[in-house]
Parts: sequence; structure tokens; C-alpha cells
Amino acid sequence: MKRRDFLKTAAVGSVTAGGVLTGCAREQGGQGGAPAVQTQKTRVWKMVTTWPKNFPGLGTGAEFLAKAITEMSGGRLQVKVYGAGELVPAFEIFDAVSRGAAQMGHGAAYYWKGKNPALQFFSTVPFGMTADEMNGWLYHDGGMALWEEAYAEYGLVPMAAGNTGVQMAGWFNREINALSDLQGLKMRIPGLGGEVLRRAGGTPVNLPGGELFTALQTGTIDATEWVGPYNDLAFGLYKAAKYYYYPGWHEPGTTLECFVNKAAFDSLPTDLQRIVRVAARAANLDMLSEYMARNNDALDTLVNQHHVVLRRLPNDVLAELRRLSAEVVAEEAGKSAQARKIYDSYRTFLAKVARWDDISERTYLDIRKG
Repeated sequence: MKRRDFLKTAAVGSVTAGGVLTGCAREQGGQGGAPAVQTQKTRVWKMVTTWPKNFPGLGTGAEFLAKAITEMSGGRLQVKVYGAGELVPAFEIFDAVSRGAAQMGHGAAYYWKGKNPALQFFSTVPFGMTADEMNGWLYHDGGMALWEEAYAEYGLVPMAAGNTGVQMAGWFNREINALSDLQGLKMRIPGLGGEVLRRAGGTPVNLPGGELFTALQTGTIDATEWVGPYNDLAFGLYKAAKYYYYPGWHEPGTTLECFVNKAAFDSLPTDLQRIVRVAARAANLDMLSEYMARNNDALDTLVNQHHVVLRRLPNDVLAELRRLSAEVVAEEAGKSAQARKIYDSYRTFLAKVARWDDISERTYLDIRKG
């Protein structure tokens, strides 16, 4: 009976109270031989993002990640999300997390090309990898180690935390029938895709999502890409531009990221570090799945209810953009030894996986059409 009572007492003591207090355990060296009380610290982290608060797909992806970490940790690590501009402007979150003003950020690596052009390869490359290919490279062929090495300079730990899949080419207030139609075009388009547009004679503009509609409607820009039908419908971009072009040559599978202040990450016990990493992987899969589930319904709404003019970019325009992309990417890769190292790894994996894609995905999709 005494043994049973002891076990019952020990079991009750091991239950946490609000994720803060664990049970008593007898330790040597306690004053007067009394059991020492072990406590587990409750941490509250801030996650700053480049997206509007709770924006479908992107903003909700950040919320998914925060909730997963909070719940998987039993409340020991609680993450509160702040949308773009709530604590810091959208494009200042990288510096905010780097200096420790917030513990986590959620964005896309191509936004930080001004700090280091090599970082763009961890978001997307024009005519480059799809979402599945990016995940294969990051998780199983050395991409993630290169990403961590690149961000270490800034005191950050990066993780893939979402993917949009293949995006749309964007919204235009003029028809695109030839490459010359891009001459003088002011278009919101980030990353390497923006450099390709510049090479084609256009002017790339980098704006956060929350400013796109007004900029397009007022003529500050002539065109914009954002993500795809699911997000573009939510922003109401169909009210500001007539033509909706595809495919998203510039963003064939854009990886979204979370990055953690390294000092904050290193302060976590091993199990919480693992929880953050696993939650990021779950968020990566969930976002891609959500876009796959929502894009077609949103496209139907845009075309059938809002009478958007859906157009495919002409083959000769795509061919020229592909040629210019090869030039731009090669130049970016040559800017530093680090960029060359990252791109060599990226290109080698893409060449390998493309052969398998031709045998598997491409062949299957062709025969499925009948």
C-alpha cells in the first residue's frame, strides 16, 4: 500500500502546471536533504513576418507554424505572430531577428538579396526547381546545410516553412505578345526574376504584398506578380488589372522560410529545438498542400465570376526569358565563392532529378491526359 501511494504521488508531481512547473524530484545536495523543485521555463517568442496578418496561405502559414510549436511543446514555447508592419516593416524582419528584437521571422530568402545575392537560391530560381525538387535538395542533398552556413553570418538559423508551388506570371494592364512588350514595364517582381525583367528592358519594383493593389490601381506599377489565384483573389488584384498571365517562369516552386535568432535557438533544450524543426517541416508541407487544394477554385472564380482574361505567355517570349534567365543566374552565381558553391549544388541536383522527373512525373501527367 505504501509503495502504491508513493507511485501515485510521484505521478501527480510529474504533471506540468501550465507548462511552467514540473514535479518534485529528490536530488543530492538539497538543503537538509529536502527534494529540489525542478521547473521548466515558459518561453514566449515573437514571430515577425513579411505578410499581412492572417493573409491566406502565407500569413496563415506563419500562424500554423506558431500554433504547432506552441501545442507540440505543451506551452513551454509559445509563439505570437506579428504581421507586416505591426512591430517592424515587412522588409526589416531579417535585421530585427538578427539583432534579437524578435526571436523568429517568416518570409522569403529572395527579399534579402541586398545583403547577399547568394541567399536568393534558397527561395526560387527562374526556370529552376519545383517545390518537390527544392524539398529534395534541401532535406536530402545538402541544400539545408548550405543554407545554414549562409545564414550563420547573420546569427540566424533558417528552415523551410512553406512553398507556393508554381506561381502565375502575373497581372498586366497590357497584352504581352512579344518580348518588346516588356520594354519600360514597371512591375513588382522580386529576386532573380526581377533581374531577368530588367535585362528584358523592364523595371523591377520590390513592394510588400499589402501595397500591391494600390500601386497597381494608381499606376505606380504597370504589372505585378504575387503568388497565384488563391492569394491574388484575396487581394482583389482583378479589380486593378485586366490580363492574368501564366506560367510563373520566375517562381516555379518558391520556398518560404522561417529563421530563428541563433542565440535564442541555442538557448532551447534539445527537445524544443527538435520541435521547432519538425513544426517547420509540417508547415512546409501544409502550405504547399493548401495551395494545391485552393488555387483551381480561386481561378474558376476569377475567370467565371470576375471575367479575368486568362492568357498563356507566348512560346517565343518564354524562350527569350529562359535565355536571359540563364545569363542572369550565371552572373549571380559568379559574384562570390559562396554563391558559386550554392549554385553548383543546386544545379547538380536539378540535373539529376530532372532525368527522373522526365521518366516519372512528366510521363505520367502526359498519359493521364489521354
